[in-house]
Amino acid sequence: MAGALAIGALILSFAPPGAVGPWWLMLLLAVLALAWVGLQPAGTVRDDALPALAIVLAALGLAVVARLSPALAQRQQGWLILSLVLAIAAGPAFTHFRRFAAYKYLWVIASLVLFGLLLAFGEEVNGARLWIRVGSVQYEPIELIKLFIVLFLAAYLAEMADVIANARPWSLQANLKYLGPLFIGWGASMAILIVQHDLGMATLLLATFATLLFVATRRIDIVALGAAVFAAGAYWASRHFPYVHTRIAVWRNPFADPLGAGYQSSQAYYALAAGGLFGTGYRLGHPNFIPDVATDYVYAAFSEEFGLVGALIVLMIFIGLVRRILAVGLEQPDLYTKLLAVGLATTLGVQVFVIVGGVVGVFPLTGITLPFISYGGSSLVANFLLVALAWAMSARPLPAQRTSKELRAP
Repeated sequence: MAGALAIGALILSFAPPGAVGPWWLMLLLAVLALAWVGLQPAGTVRDDALPALAIVLAALGLAVVARLSPALAQRQQGWLILSLVLAIAAGPAFTHFRRFAAYKYLWVIASLVLFGLLLAFGEEVNGARLWIRVGSVQYEPIELIKLFIVLFLAAYLAEMADVIANARPWSLQANLKYLGPLFIGWGASMAILIVQHDLGMATLLLATFATLLFVATRRIDIVALGAAVFAAGAYWASRHFPYVHTRIAVWRNPFADPLGAGYQSSQAYYALAAGGLFGTGYRLGHPNFIPDVATDYVYAAFSEEFGLVGALIVLMIFIGLVRRILAVGLEQPDLYTKLLAVGLATTLGVQVFVIVGGVVGVFPLTGITLPFISYGGSSLVANFLLVALAWAMSARPLPAQRTSKELRAP
């Protein structure tokens, strides 16, 4: 963590003067980061690279947001402080993460309650109904819902994996009996697509659902069926929801309307091209030509000033983080922990894949934020809790120390 903080301090030293708050605020962030790893239970060892990589990404994101908007950077600092405080506070509970399996249906109820609040009090921004406002603070409940869905799916599949795997594909009664609760995850993704018009988060939840189901049961038939129905739903949405239709049209040809609907995407492509291999240099590009650059297109802004090399380095850090979360599952003996690790890694990895792919034009852009880097408090809090949970899951007892008598024994 000390090394991660040193890297973060170096990155933030290049930020515009006054954009990242007073020195004591940065010192507070460093103290919280050190306390996060320093307060781990004695007698165990964890993969401390997990919180360190999260801190490096968060520092990098803060530097990019500070370059784009000092006002947003100061808000991001507040959310970063809150994220670290919550990660520290949740540490004791996360240590007993296996107990979460006993409350699998509670996670479903919590998700439904958040959905209900979103339907009742949610605000629509740019065609998507994703935010709840409390005073001057906006929060995306879907960021917590994605974690709740992972907790539910891991617990249910750990209990029913063998039964589902052995059920015959043509036995409709058996499949409906044991797969019914699982399709809550699939239903949640469809509800987000239809009610909230958010194709990106719907894709994220479906990918998590399909991955966990396949890892637990190897039932490729169920995964293919769910993907086919979702594809049909996405096609229907593209025909009936102007917001989704516009996103797809812009993806297919952003230069058909370069001063209207395609302005944001076309400016992002210009930024990527201007960055070249090594970039224009920090604070030497023009990323502010891109509307909403600090949220939707922060990866394009970073790529313009740090080039293809810098963009690939960021992806390598994300790959390292995802790989280490998967390694946590491989080292654990029980199926629940394995599935939980796969679910957390999939949630993080697919989120990065979807937003980066949208920025570079592989598929339509969605409203998903780039974890730890984009401006967004709800995303920052949820992803720090995700890493904190994975870090707690990596705990293993310290190897017993051999006595001097044992060392002298032949």
